[in-house]
Amino acid sequence: MKLFNAFAIAALTATLSTGPAAAADMITVPTSTPVEMPVAESAGFDWSGFYAGVYGVAQHGEDSGTQYGLGVQAGVNAQFDYYLLGAEVAVHGLAGNDGAGETSYGQILGRAGLAVTDDVAVYAAGGYGLDLGAPEEDDMLFGAGVEMAITGNVSVEAQYLRSFPLSGDNAKNQFTVGANYHF
Repeated sequence: MKLFNAFAIAALTATLSTGPAAAADMITVPTSTPVEMPVAESAGFDWSGFYAGVYGVAQHGEDSGTQYGLGVQAGVNAQFDYYLLGAEVAVHGLAGNDGAGETSYGQILGRAGLAVTDDVAVYAAGGYGLDLGAPEEDDMLFGAGVEMAITGNVSVEAQYLRSFPLSGDNAKNQFTVGANYHF
């Protein structure tokens, strides 16, 4: 029995002395890994939604000469990642410089483009234009523009449109510069 007690005490002592060693954490050697820096997320300008604005226009027609005016526009955009789709309705009044007279011009445009940075979008535009004065003319419109956000709700834009007459023969080049408020 003495022999049994001696083995029991030896086994207990061996077990108690190795217990804390088994619970210790493994020793690890650090390796060279790149340190990740936190990146601030920039939401950028949200081009989606409705907008309305005002613009100045210079229009030169082969028959009507150069005309200047002011206009109003309203539209809607939808942004999908970097892609931008939209539609716009605009009307502007024009006064002639070379005795061309006064008239008004309305247009409906579709827009498709890209948000090239957080605050800048470029787009192609196409649609229908109608001279609301005499003589009555209607045109197909094609062109491009750039729009830049300057605050959380306000953007400025510049646009060029070329008209191709559907009735009449007064092809026009139209330049606009304006500001939009995004709702």
